[in-house]
Amino acid sequence: MTANILFYIIIGIIIINFIKDKILNSINAKHFNDAIPEELNDVYDNAEYKKSQDYKATNYKFGIWSSLFSLVLTLAFLFFDGFEYVDKIARSYSDQPIVIALIFFGIIMIASDIITTPFAYYKTFVIEEQFGFNKSTIKLFLLDKIKGLLMMAIIGGGIISLIVWFYQLTGNQFWLYAWGIVTVFTVFMNMFYSKLIVPLFNKQTPLEDGELRNKISDYANSVGFSLNKIFIIDGSKRSTKANAYFSGFGSEKRVTLYDTLVNDLDDDEIVAVLAHEVGHYKRKHIIFNLVTSILLTGLTLYMLSIFISNPLLSNAIGVEIPSFHVGLIAFGLLYSPISEITGLVMNYISRVFEYQADDYAKNTCKAEPLITSLKKLSKNSLSNLTPHKAYVFMHYSHPTLLERVKNLKK
Repeated sequence: MTANILFYIIIGIIIINFIKDKILNSINAKHFNDAIPEELNDVYDNAEYKKSQDYKATNYKFGIWSSLFSLVLTLAFLFFDGFEYVDKIARSYSDQPIVIALIFFGIIMIASDIITTPFAYYKTFVIEEQFGFNKSTIKLFLLDKIKGLLMMAIIGGGIISLIVWFYQLTGNQFWLYAWGIVTVFTVFMNMFYSKLIVPLFNKQTPLEDGELRNKISDYANSVGFSLNKIFIIDGSKRSTKANAYFSGFGSEKRVTLYDTLVNDLDDDEIVAVLAHEVGHYKRKHIIFNLVTSILLTGLTLYMLSIFISNPLLSNAIGVEIPSFHVGLIAFGLLYSPISEITGLVMNYISRVFEYQADDYAKNTCKAEPLITSLKKLSKNSLSNLTPHKAYVFMHYSHPTLLERVKNLKK
């Protein structure tokens, strides 16, 4: 195989993926105006349903133009040897592989962020604002961008530096060391993300003593679940949309509730949502996802080690001097179909897990408060109640609201 053939395989993968996504989005969009299923006819009134339809249609149109822009830009970058240009800039500053890799990825990261920022701004301050979701300010938006870039530079830069260093030191055996680094980082982030990273962006405060905390504690005790760390996060400073999540293990496990969730749901509904999250923990879903993620990372790095030394990878995207950092980009593009398949499998497993967590909540709490909470959350985020089955299969990590309600009513 020549570099030229590999180049057109990469182009083909990008275009096919784009076409596939557009077809799925189009099929899904044709069902935006379907009648609401009988089981969900209490979610929206007519005016609210019309608003949700407009929201879906607006996002669909925005998605077409933003993804088309991204496609054209990516193809232009490949056809006009953009990676070669960036690589030459990086090499003009140093001849050290680690420094070259950091400059190379730094340029791409910053350029990509600059290019995509107008789209993110429009999404936040036009679309989300129009439909009453946005609570962010331009200052907060920019601060989030800066913090995100700094974190990516520090954490991402550190990991890339170590991986390139191990590659220089051990050759194709680098993947074992890289896997070890990523595994330690993944476990550490699962344990301490809420404690170390979240405070950089949001304020977390312990749930105050009172009726809600007492109900949560009573439920946790009733299922033998030790839970002392319950936090409220100020999600409302960015959006009216609500969420809750479980994180950490052992003494570091905690539940974080968005303030919007606490405001939107009554106490019994919040306990039901919490029961669902406890279900994930009790059914070992969090451990399974962590272990699976680590194993998939190991497989990906092993496959990378097989091909990374081949100069065809770098040459395929127009870079004359073969290098680890350029090969990594080419490999990522070629690996995307495999990543798509593993993503489909993981989404399917995730949907199964959601049913199991719902069943756990139904059996240890009550079904009705979870049903009403799911309906309220769907209503408040103007969710699509009638997605196409193919779109759900390809993109959804959770069952649809209709599927979850039917399961909970069994």
